[in-house]
Order: sequence, then C-alpha cells, then structure tokens
Amino acid sequence: MVLGVQHVRHAACGRLGMTARAVEEDYDVSDTASKSDGIDLSTEYMGLHLHHPFIAGASPLSAHLDSVRQLEDGGAAAIVLHSLFEEQITEAQSGRIRGMDPLDDPAFARRVASYPAAGEYPLSPDQYLEHIRKVKAATSIPIIASLNGVAAGAWLKHARLMQDAGADGLEVNFYEVVTDLSVPAETVESGIIRAVRDLKSALRMPVAVKLSPFFSAFANMASRLSGARADALVIFNRFYQPDIDVDALTAEPHLELSTSSELRLRLRWLAILHGRLSSSLAITGGVETSADGVKAILAGADAVQVASALLRNGPAYLQQLSDGLRHWMERHEMASISACRGRVSLQMTGASVYERANYIRTLHQWKWS
Repeated sequence: MVLGVQHVRHAACGRLGMTARAVEEDYDVSDTASKSDGIDLSTEYMGLHLHHPFIAGASPLSAHLDSVRQLEDGGAAAIVLHSLFEEQITEAQSGRIRGMDPLDDPAFARRVASYPAAGEYPLSPDQYLEHIRKVKAATSIPIIASLNGVAAGAWLKHARLMQDAGADGLEVNFYEVVTDLSVPAETVESGIIRAVRDLKSALRMPVAVKLSPFFSAFANMASRLSGARADALVIFNRFYQPDIDVDALTAEPHLELSTSSELRLRLRWLAILHGRLSSSLAITGGVETSADGVKAILAGADAVQVASALLRNGPAYLQQLSDGLRHWMERHEMASISACRGRVSLQMTGASVYERANYIRTLHQWKWS
C-alpha cells in the first residue's frame, strides 16, 4: 500500500513542519509510485540480504502480529522486534530484578518498584519466543530479535532460545546509566566486549550491537567491538532523559519521538567509521524523511532503521522512504547503493568538517547583527 500524494503532502507538512515544495523535492511526489529499471536498492546488512536499506526499527509496532504484517506490506526490508529486557528475564527466572529482591533492603524495594510489573510488558520471555515463531511463519523478510540489558550475564542465554525460535539475527542493546562513582570506563567497556564475544561464541545468527555515543573514545570502542566479531554496529541508541516537575518536585519520565534534528551526530560517526571496520553500520534515530536516509547512506550506512517516523505516519511510510531514495538515485545517476555509500565519509573525502576544525570554523561563522 502506497500513501496518496495529498496524504503524503499533508502528513509531511503538518507533522514535520516542511513546506509543500520541500516535500515535493524530497519525495518527487509527481511520480511517487514509479519504479525505474536499472536502479539497484539492495544492500547487505550483518550478512543479511535486504531489498533496500530501510528497516523497521524496534518499536511497539513489532509487538503485535497484525502490525508486523503491516510493516512488511508497507515495504520494510527487515524488522527489528521490540526489545525483551534483562529485567523481564531475570524476574521470570528467579523472581528478582537484576539481583534485587524487594524483601531485602527497603532501598532495593523502592528501586524494584520503579520498574514495570511483569504484566505491563507486551510479551513475557516465553511469549516473546512464540512471537518470533509466529512472525517468521507470517513474513518473508529478515526478522531480528532484540535484547536490552547490562553487559554480561545469564540473561544473554535467552539469545540461543531466540535463535532456535527462528530469528534471523539479534540486536543487543547494552544500556545502563552508571551512577556508581567508583566504576571506571574500562570496566563498563570490557563488560560489553566480553558479552559480545560470548554471544558470538554461542550463536550462529549474526549479532548487531546498538550503541550510545557516550564513550570516552567512541572510535576505539567501535573498533574493539568489530574486533570481537560484532556483525553490525547500530548508531545510536536514544535515551529518554527524565524531566523535573518544578511544582511536584519530582523527576518524571519524558518521551519524545525523534526528528531530523537528531541526525547530525549519527551522520558524523557513520562518516568517521565507514570503511575502517569489518562490521556493518546501521543508523537509528533522526531518520524522518527520505533525504535523511540518503544522507545516512552517503555517510556510510549499510542499513537505515526507522521507528518514530513510522509511529507518526504508519507502516506504509516505508514505501515513501524507499521511493524517495530511488528518485534521488535516478536524479544523480547512481545505479546502486554501493555507488552511493560512503561518498561523503571521512575516508572518501578527508573532510575536516568531521573533526575539530569544523567546531572552530562553525563558531567563527557567527556574525552579530
């Protein structure tokens, strides 16, 4: 299903704050459904063959079989299922969340109470495995399972069960806010590297590592993960920072869907890493339009994950993104994704715009009027 021209224009202008002219230039809405011969959108990502680079990233849309079918019908080249959390697995196995028992210290009880109850998650660990089986039976595109937790631990053994259930790959998201002042960066980084090595030793399916930018030396961390045989690096995880209610004097959860304004940090690191690692590179966060996807590929992305844009516009928006990429390639006489990938990376251009010189030059461009 392809969205109608007027609906595309209305959605893009109303929700993204773009002009109708900008939408036409981005999507070439005069012929959004056209398919020109000689343009090859296919790409390889973590050893998986994709018909085009746009993947449905982990989101609530993948938690239900009906919406998974809609994602495939809408044009997803692959689907990353929503995350199964370490806390769910350990609670199901031992009744504890990451070793914390609500019957122990009262402070632990308060911390445990801040997590969702087991019934509030879309699927239990066992239901997640059955969901993989059902999704694989109902679709014909790669299905990538997702685990979210903290470095090494018994929870990672669930990855083998996901593989046995039929997942084509695993995306693992190591996310922790380290508040202990005594924990050095090397301890955090070594734990992640060790977990990836353990996963690669235990699994046949490819493993992608979803990363944050908050490492002391991100390029080195990416290189170490590639050396640990991570099949792909996903740049970057989005963190939902709490806000503060100044009347209630409390910290409150705050959720905002991503927009193109978040793209540049991701483009910068894709451009820096392209061609220097053996791992595939994927972008996630900030891809709102087909032009954003083009930028990601020019910087060096093998795959482009989309989540917030699909939550705003629906699964059929994926077709608009891939059509927009195709039209751009036609206009620029690019016959394949490989001809586009990395054309504006650091390795290909030597552009100092990705390094410190850009920071200094940008500051000096400001003129007070």
